[in-house]
Amino acid sequence: MQTADRDPADEDSIGPDAARPGGPARGADRLAQVRFVLVEPSHAGNIGACARALRSMGFTRLCVVRPAVPQFRSVPEARALAAGAVDVLEQAGEFDSLGAALQGVHLAFATTGYAREHAPAPLDVRSAARQAARDALDPLRQLAFVFGPERTGLANADVQRCQQCCSIPADPQRGSLNLAQAAQVVAYETRREFLALDGAADRPAPRRDHTQGAPRAAEPPASVEQAEAMYAHLEQGLVALGYLDPAQPRHLMARLRHLFTRAAPSAAEIDILRGVAAAMVQPRRERAGGKTGR
Repeated sequence: MQTADRDPADEDSIGPDAARPGGPARGADRLAQVRFVLVEPSHAGNIGACARALRSMGFTRLCVVRPAVPQFRSVPEARALAAGAVDVLEQAGEFDSLGAALQGVHLAFATTGYAREHAPAPLDVRSAARQAARDALDPLRQLAFVFGPERTGLANADVQRCQQCCSIPADPQRGSLNLAQAAQVVAYETRREFLALDGAADRPAPRRDHTQGAPRAAEPPASVEQAEAMYAHLEQGLVALGYLDPAQPRHLMARLRHLFTRAAPSAAEIDILRGVAAAMVQPRRERAGGKTGR
């Protein structure tokens, strides 16, 4: 176990799997496919501590959504707690919305301590990490783990933007973890599963199964922003049909999100759904200038 007073210069070389000149680099590219997203963190120090937690496990992609301290990169406490990972802190992306932070992501895990309405039941963090590691075998797949504000956790709307949920099986009586502690556990479990797959590289890659919700390998997976555009388009179509009342939407769109999340549509399937939505908004003959097509 690392001690708090260890020389920060040694941070990057701790552990038998650390990168060294001439050492093995298997899986390094796949680690870059995973990003860690912090939504509205309250304390700059926690952002720095998260950067250190990720870097110690080989991850470098940190995204911050609407931080309470916009200048978090230069806050002394953040830089001190990012010992050995100041580069990760300085290169952290800053975003105005979770949707922007998830641009290009195909599978996002919302970290939450309890089941949410209209959202997938949480996987234990090791199962989520295993799924992430397997998905990362496809170089086209981009993955994310999303963490909420320190006091409140993720809002339901943010959870619903993610395709999966995961939780750390902590003591239910005292299960609250510091943000950086949670990020450390998730990063460790994910690295563990990546290394396990590297050790099994000579065996055939696991087949994708429709029961796991993964799209067929022949079709590129849909990204988060493609799905979000489809939901917006579908909502317009439902309003145009008179099926959805904007004044009293209830939980219709949340339920539809849950349905399509379980289906895990591919990019091509998302395009089909958007075509259906376009026809709902404006029938084809109207778009063709009143021609019937006969």
